[in-house]
Order: sequence, then C-alpha cells, then structure tokens
Amino acid sequence: MALLYTNPGLDEETSEKIITILQNRLSNEQEAALVLKHAHWNLVGPNFIAVHEMLDPEVDSVLNQADETAERISQLGGSPMGRADDVVANRNWDKFELTGRKSVEEYLKALIAYYEQFIAADREAIKQLDELDVISSNIIQDHVQDLEKFLWFMRAHLA
Repeated sequence: MALLYTNPGLDEETSEKIITILQNRLSNEQEAALVLKHAHWNLVGPNFIAVHEMLDPEVDSVLNQADETAERISQLGGSPMGRADDVVANRNWDKFELTGRKSVEEYLKALIAYYEQFIAADREAIKQLDELDVISSNIIQDHVQDLEKFLWFMRAHLA
C-alpha cells in the first residue's frame, strides 16, 4: 500500500501493519451497522418496540466507531476502504445468517453471537496494536467498552 506520509515515531512498515488491522476493524464496524439495521427492520413479537428502539442508537454508535477508525487510517497516511465490497473482502468473521421476519428472541440471540465475535476480534486487534501504536489501540479499546455495554443490554433482554 502506498502511504501519503508517516507520523513521527512510526515507520512505513509499522504504519502499514496498523492500517491493515484498523481496516479490518473498520469493515466489521460498517457491517455491524448494517446487521443491526437488518434486525431493526425484521424483528417481531414480544418486546418488539423496546428492542426496535434500542437498536437505532447502537447503529449510530458503531457508525461513529467506523468514522473514528477510518479517520485514524487517514491520519496514518492510509486510505480507508469503505465500500460494500471492501467490507466483504475484509471479512474474516462469520457472516450474520439470520434473515426475514423472526422473533425478537431469535434476533437477539443472533446479535449476541455476532457481538461476541466482534468484541473478540477487537480484543485481538488491541493486543496487536498495543505493540505497534498505543493511540490506535486506545481507539479500539474505547470501542470495546461501548460494544460490551450494548452486549449487556441485549443479554438483559433475554434474562
């Protein structure tokens, strides 16, 4: 990848490694927003309105995370890739399989499984970024804190 520049204290090779990790997280964040909207439009049954209304702020949250991640890539001299085919090309996590009108419970269970994998991947990225760039690591750490809070919300609906 061709970088426009490197930041002080980071060489090109290190910057490229950081950007690769962040691009993967960006793609997962973008997909998460789409998955959440899909569930928002398709869930039905008891607790519909509570969960329906709970999902929209989380869509905004993960889109804000994606924006922050993309901006960090740009700050490092890279070019964030945000097209739908980029999301698919960067996917190394399980595809969200639930489709159509399904119960709130089914969607929450599927979203919980998706979020568990999403958070685990962020935690792995943090481990890698800790060695490369504490600034980028801190960004993903903040994202995990928000994701885990929403995971707690979803789990609470099923208790």
